[in-house]
Amino acid sequence: MAEPVSGPSRAREEEPGPAGREEAAPAPKKRRLAGGERYVPPPRKLNAGVSFGAEHFAETSYYFEGGLRKVRPYYFDFRTYCKGRWVGRSLLHVFGTEFRAQPLAYYRAAARAGRLRLNEEPVRDLDIVLKNNDFLRNTVHRHEPPVTAQPIRILAEDEEVVVVDKPSSLPVHPCGRFRHNTVIFILGKEHGLRELHTLHRLDRMTSGVLMFAKTAAVSKRIDEQVRQRQLEKEYVCRVVGEFPEHEVVCEEPVLVVSYKVGVCRVDPKGKPCQTLFQRLSYNGSTSVVRCLPRTGRTHQIRVHLQFLGHPIVNDPIYNMEAWGPARGKGGKIGKTDEELLKALVEEHRSKQSLEVLGIGEEDLNSGGESKDSGNSGDCTKSAEADPINGNSCPAEDEKDPERAVKDPERNDVAACPLNSDINLETLDKDKELSLCGNQDEQTGEKSWEEKDPLCVECRTSRRDPSPKELVMFLHALRYKGADFEYCSSMPEWAMEDWEE
Repeated sequence: MAEPVSGPSRAREEEPGPAGREEAAPAPKKRRLAGGERYVPPPRKLNAGVSFGAEHFAETSYYFEGGLRKVRPYYFDFRTYCKGRWVGRSLLHVFGTEFRAQPLAYYRAAARAGRLRLNEEPVRDLDIVLKNNDFLRNTVHRHEPPVTAQPIRILAEDEEVVVVDKPSSLPVHPCGRFRHNTVIFILGKEHGLRELHTLHRLDRMTSGVLMFAKTAAVSKRIDEQVRQRQLEKEYVCRVVGEFPEHEVVCEEPVLVVSYKVGVCRVDPKGKPCQTLFQRLSYNGSTSVVRCLPRTGRTHQIRVHLQFLGHPIVNDPIYNMEAWGPARGKGGKIGKTDEELLKALVEEHRSKQSLEVLGIGEEDLNSGGESKDSGNSGDCTKSAEADPINGNSCPAEDEKDPERAVKDPERNDVAACPLNSDINLETLDKDKELSLCGNQDEQTGEKSWEEKDPLCVECRTSRRDPSPKELVMFLHALRYKGADFEYCSSMPEWAMEDWEE
């Protein structure tokens, strides 16, 4: 299907910035203060930036299998400055109270392996007390979920913008468990398009028109149009049942239930929003509907369609049995938010389809859920809710234009989940805990066949989603501004004569 491709603010945790603008982490300092007190280097700002360079793209590579784009596992450094609430606490205490996705045995083993570094020096003693400005680095073995092998099609490109037709299942930018399997990374690695500024975003499962600015000046100009609400977006979807022939306007407020799982619902306490719907066709069982969102709330179109009793045919969240017999029609759920989330997770777990949600068991075990805090499901801010694993990836659908985010990636110190069958206390540091991936003497490249003894993903057999499971029938058809308009072709499933 696809062609083969060879500040010091301690409250923010950020990734390396764009190529050529990445600032180094604090340099190691061996000087000690009087009385043996540990010296902490002054902080250096870590630029988040808007793009990534060759060193980031070289972390790993893609391969294609069964209609899926896959990423070879790779080692990755999560980095963070000491949070204010950690100051004066030992690493052991912080790990035991906040880094709860793994037992303390993991961190002891990671320390023995040299994977935990404090101010760029190996952590030998987890009883060490953290200070303000301490810089923590954690090396983990990272596995990314597969996405569709369908290529990203470039619709238009000039000196100011690049416009693409995003396939379903791809996040726009790195967030949660996704990094290389994102639009930003694929465009950089396969099309040489770098320094891109995100102007708007689509939910991971939504396909269609996606626009990037090539310069900060262009980004600022279009942002002004966003603030003045001069942009128009048009979507098309296929929904359950016979949608009314007349125009339908839904103005139900939408509330975020969970950023971690990415779930919203209609609620009087939610944010005001409006969506216009017009039926295009009906084939006797499902309808194709044009959607015109007048606001940009998280999952607005999907939630409104569910409320109207016509959820998207294959929506992996809003067309599930977990919502009850009425599947959320009219806002009737009959469950608390906690019961709803549990039912949704259990339904996907029983179908072995948690990957379709973009989450794994480790995400569910890490705790730290946050209620609606007004960030419209922003991936970059959601890490605040679960600052330990940096792996929650909430919804990115129809973003609130007034809250467009330029920081494409933020990460916190994270660790792979533990396999309880591994005796971490007795692993041999020299033989088994060194970073895996043998160097090939002839090619100079790493072998990706070896397993990491600390990584449960290396020992877990998961069912790959089928390409069909990675498609949701919601497509961004048109994106129009004051001086531009970009359209994609109608997807196959939206044709009047389409049959499943």
